[in-house]
Amino acid sequence: MAKFKECAKVVSQEKIGTGIFSMWLQTEQVAGEAKPGQFINLYCQDGSRLLPRPISICEVNKEAKQLRIVYRVAGKGTSEFSAYSEGEQVEILGPLGNGFPLDRMEEGKKAFLIGGGIGIPPMLELSRELKGEKQIILGYRDELFLNEELAENGTVYLATEDGSAGTKGNVLDAIRAEGLTADVIYACGPTPMLRALKAYAEENGIECWLSLEERMACGVGACLGCVCKSKEVDSHSHVHNKRVCKDGPVFLSTEVEL
Repeated sequence: MAKFKECAKVVSQEKIGTGIFSMWLQTEQVAGEAKPGQFINLYCQDGSRLLPRPISICEVNKEAKQLRIVYRVAGKGTSEFSAYSEGEQVEILGPLGNGFPLDRMEEGKKAFLIGGGIGIPPMLELSRELKGEKQIILGYRDELFLNEELAENGTVYLATEDGSAGTKGNVLDAIRAEGLTADVIYACGPTPMLRALKAYAEENGIECWLSLEERMACGVGACLGCVCKSKEVDSHSHVHNKRVCKDGPVFLSTEVEL
C-alpha cells in the first residue's frame, strides 16, 4: 500500500468544540490515496518532540488534493498543531494503516456506523463513501460535534452521558432504545465501547469491524509499540499480537481480544 512523506500546507483550521480542532491540509499525494479509516502521522516543528502524532483522517477531497483531520488537544504535540494557521507547513506521512472495508455492504443491507468521542471523525468519510442504509450512532460525554455533517449522509442517533441530547447513556443504550438492527457494524472509539460492541456483535451474529485506538510510535509497524492481542500468531513478532498501526487500525472483531 502506497504511503508518502511530504510537507503539507494548512488550508484552514477552526475550533469546533472544547479542545477539538478541525484542520484541512493541502497535500500532493497523500489525499489521493486515502481511504476511510486510515490515518496520517503529523510531525511537530518543535525538534524536541521526535515522535509523530497519529491522527485519523476525517474527510478527503481527492480532486482538490486535500484532507481533513479532526483531533482533540491531548498533549504538547496536538497543542502545537492547534496553533497552526493558514499557510503554515506541516510534515506528514500517510496514508497509514488499513481502512474500513467498503465491500461488505450490498444493496438492501443496513449498517451501524458507531463513533465514540474522538472516534467520531473517521465516521464522516466512511458515511460519504459507504453504500446502503446507514444508521449513524454517536456517543458523547456532553458537547456535540460533527453530528450535523454526519446527518447529511445517514440517520443520526445520539447518546450522551449526561442526557443532554439523544439517549442518556452509551451507544448501545441508544441502539436498544431506538430498536435498531444492522447487518454490519463499523465502529471507532474508546476500548470499553469497542469491547461492548464486540460482545454485542457476537451475541447477535453481526459482522463487526473495529478501529482500535492505541498509542503509537513509528506508525509503520516496525517498533511493536502498539500491539493488541489477536487470535492468530503474527508473522512479524511470532506471538499472538497484531500491530494496530500496520495490521489495523481496523480489524474484524473476531480477530482481536479486547
